[in-house]
Amino acid sequence: MRKKVNNYISSLAPQFSIELLQAFLPILLLILIGMFLIYKYVDPAPPKRVAMSVSMEEGNSKAYATIYQVLLKESGINLELHASKGVTDDIRKLKNPDSNVQMAFIQDGAASAEGSENLVSLGSLYYEPVWIFCRCEKEITHLSDLKGRKIAVGKDGSGTRSLATTLLSSSGVNADNTQLVSIGSQAAADALRKGEFDAAIFVDTPESALIREISRDPSLRLVSLDQADAYTRQFPYLHHLILPEGSLDIANNIPAHEVHLLAPTTVLVVRNDVHPALVYLMLKTVSKIHGGAGLLNKKREFPASLDSDFPLSAQAENFYQNGLPFLDKYLPFWAATFVNRMLIVLIPLLALLIPLAKIIPVIYIRLVKMKLFRYYGELRFLETQIQANTDKQEFKKYLAELGNIEDRVNGLRLPVSFSQHLYELRGHIELVRTKLERLSNSNSISSVTLR
Repeated sequence: MRKKVNNYISSLAPQFSIELLQAFLPILLLILIGMFLIYKYVDPAPPKRVAMSVSMEEGNSKAYATIYQVLLKESGINLELHASKGVTDDIRKLKNPDSNVQMAFIQDGAASAEGSENLVSLGSLYYEPVWIFCRCEKEITHLSDLKGRKIAVGKDGSGTRSLATTLLSSSGVNADNTQLVSIGSQAAADALRKGEFDAAIFVDTPESALIREISRDPSLRLVSLDQADAYTRQFPYLHHLILPEGSLDIANNIPAHEVHLLAPTTVLVVRNDVHPALVYLMLKTVSKIHGGAGLLNKKREFPASLDSDFPLSAQAENFYQNGLPFLDKYLPFWAATFVNRMLIVLIPLLALLIPLAKIIPVIYIRLVKMKLFRYYGELRFLETQIQANTDKQEFKKYLAELGNIEDRVNGLRLPVSFSQHLYELRGHIELVRTKLERLSNSNSISSVTLR
């Protein structure tokens, strides 16, 4: 007996599933559509391509950009390099939405005249000191001592020229009293060694092969600035650095004494509409590349929030305060991005599911009861016909209709929890049949009321 009961209950499961699906399907479709719209448009996936403007001649921009390409490729991002004419060109490309350039290396301080507008900083990456070499008989320690000489100050539009003319001008050296020549780094170095210039100014890292090559020339002196601290007070984007004796070449003791240098930092600047996930990937990448110790910086000194020209992006600010987000720290880029996007979808979904958990059972119960109410409606209509008809010959027809209703009710498959309602309906059908049979055997018609 128990086995038969269990088999019967099991036979009700498909019907139960259908009723539940009818209750849940419309809501499920709305949820899926909402999830798709949120996933697609509220937090779109980061782009697979990103473009960087890079000066191919100045500093180490090209070398670092090439390393970025390799590391970003491992995360599924293609970095395109767009050649630029210098820092001024970099900034203009970043500000121009039609250029498709989203990031660039910018020398801190070089953008003060251009304005930041829609650009934000991801932080300073490394120092790029100002190297001043002169062909002079005696050592000089002030830029004002270069007045009246012929000086190479970097190519037009470059960060070197912008910074060199700024420092010289603050020291009273300008185009009115000195011959300032716009010429690129390698060309300036070659001309300086040949004696075509009295001095040349470079902005480059101490690891640069060009700087080390020039420093070995015995006819050239590396200028140590006694007023380095004064310049940093006047130009906040500059940093006073001390180059130790022999640090460029220990064997040949170059330089022969410690040198006081000025240095801006190189900043990674991006458009403020760059995808947040891509920003965190860039921060993770620059930490890997620039986090080591250098000749003029300690380990993990960079990247750092030293930039003065551009506001930090919200992601960079969070990075420097709290480090990388948990998912970005331990998961590959694609996985962290997927999980973050799904969280954005699931959080509002959970907010919907809590009230839906109360609504769906109510809808389900109503749908099941509607099936029962349909038969109650037919039963009530039959009752009305009986009350209005005095012809007992019609009662046989009514009994047949009542039997048809009963057969269909007996064929209903409802969840066990609704058995009470099913038995009540059968009881009401039997009540109508009893009264109808009594009427068919009597000479008068009384009102039949379904209670």
